[in-house]
Parts: sequence; C-alpha cells; structure tokens
Amino acid sequence: MPLVSIAAELKRAQEGGYAVPLFDTADVQSTEGMFQALEALRAPTIIGIYAGLVDQPNARGLAAYVRARAEDSPVPVSLMLDHGSSFEQCIRALHFGFTDVMIDGSKLPLEENIATTRQVVRAAHAVGALVEAELGQVGSGSDYQSFGAQRKGFTDPAIVERFVEETGVDLLAVAIGTAHGLYQGDPQVDLELLSDIRARVGLPLVLHGGTGCSEEQFRAVIRGGIAKINVATDLFVTAGKNMVTRAAQEKANYWELCKTATETFRERSEYYLRLFGTEGRA
Repeated sequence: MPLVSIAAELKRAQEGGYAVPLFDTADVQSTEGMFQALEALRAPTIIGIYAGLVDQPNARGLAAYVRARAEDSPVPVSLMLDHGSSFEQCIRALHFGFTDVMIDGSKLPLEENIATTRQVVRAAHAVGALVEAELGQVGSGSDYQSFGAQRKGFTDPAIVERFVEETGVDLLAVAIGTAHGLYQGDPQVDLELLSDIRARVGLPLVLHGGTGCSEEQFRAVIRGGIAKINVATDLFVTAGKNMVTRAAQEKANYWELCKTATETFRERSEYYLRLFGTEGRA
C-alpha cells in the first residue's frame, strides 16, 4: 500500500498498550531489511531518515525508493524525517514525499521552540502530515555521565501542557533518561517523570535513544505510555560488526557484505517489533 501518515497506527498503539518503532535507514540494504521484517511480522512501522541525510544529493532518491517499496508492501509504513533542524528542512522532506516530520527545537529557548514547532505544524497539517517535537533535550550517550545521568535536559512536566496546546503538535518526544548513540554507563529511565507527563497530556509520547535500554525498561516505558520508540544505533553498529566478520571470511565480496547488512537489519528489526508488541498489529 502507499506510504501513510503514522497517526492512526500510533493512536491504536496508545490504546492497545504497545509501541510502534521508528527505524532509521541510510540506504537500500538497510531499508530492505526493515521491509522484510515488517512484512514477515505483519507490523506497522515508521522508517526514518535522519535530518543530516536530507540535505544530501541522494535524499530524494532514497525517499523515492522507500515510497516505491511501500507500494508493494501489504502493511502500513510511514516515512518520517528524524530530528529536522529547521522549518525549511521539514518542508523539503514533505516535498520529497515524507508522510510525517519531526522538528527538533529542543536546544532552542522555550519560546523559540514553541514558535518554530507551531510554524511546522501549520505547514505539515496542511498536507496531511503528522508532526513530532521534542521538549527537554535527549543528549548524546557519549556525554551521558555528565548529562542524562545527572538529570540534565529532562523534560519539565510543568510546561508540557502549554507546549502541546500552543504548538498543536501531534507527538511529543520526552527526555526521561535515555540518550542517542552508545551510552557511557547504563541508562537510568525516570518512570515517575514519565507518569507525570502522561497524566498531563493525551497525545502519543515518544522515546528516543532506544539503543542500550534493557528489555524490562522498554516494557516499562510502554506500560507508562510511550507509543513510539526510535532505534538506530543498534541496527547500524550490529550490521557493521557483522559485515566486518563476513569480510574476514573466504570469498567475501561486495554482494555478500550487502546481504549481511540486509539480514542484520531484518533480524534486529524483527527483535524490536516483537519486543515492542508490534508484531501482528497490521
């Protein structure tokens, strides 16, 4: 079926007590592995393209490939801009055929984050796209001990309602103790903070920085109201390791490495689809 906005699927996930993953892709091999997984498990899925790639010459081509691949798929798939850095970049993604966008104003002063997010929401809603924003700041795993582990950047529940009301945003990414990339130490997820945020707003909540969380932490945040979980680092790191191992074997070649990448993305995507409870939801 054609690409769809993920809005309806996230509402179903919120009501059903499971989460829809966003898997970041960067090429045909990673994309194909994701599609093999979501089709095998009959699971709705979000394929994300990171903001840094949207400015590259091949961005429109990669988006077109995802769109064409989705047309041959029997399950709901959306294509989402991950961590859009500006209004202009979000508009470019929509022009490329993205069904949903994230505008990340988390590093901006609150008033500027609100104003920028509101601007993106108005433009995206005009073409039927969903918008995600971030309140608080999900930092980097490499800085975790001096940032997230110290509760720096955490979402302030006192301003959540105002942010959602004034922006009209559809999804809210919250900072509750996770971080992007590989962690220094173990993530410390604040479930009480999540509960406080959940009690204040009804829209689907999003967890970034999924790599490194334990299975019980994933289950706990889903029980606490997280309806969308972003995963990227684990997919790329595991694929890279498997490709290095394959390259060291006899008769290794380009095609075998591509096959290894696709198989790894399929296997890891299937793991998360099962863990998040998304299997069989399409």
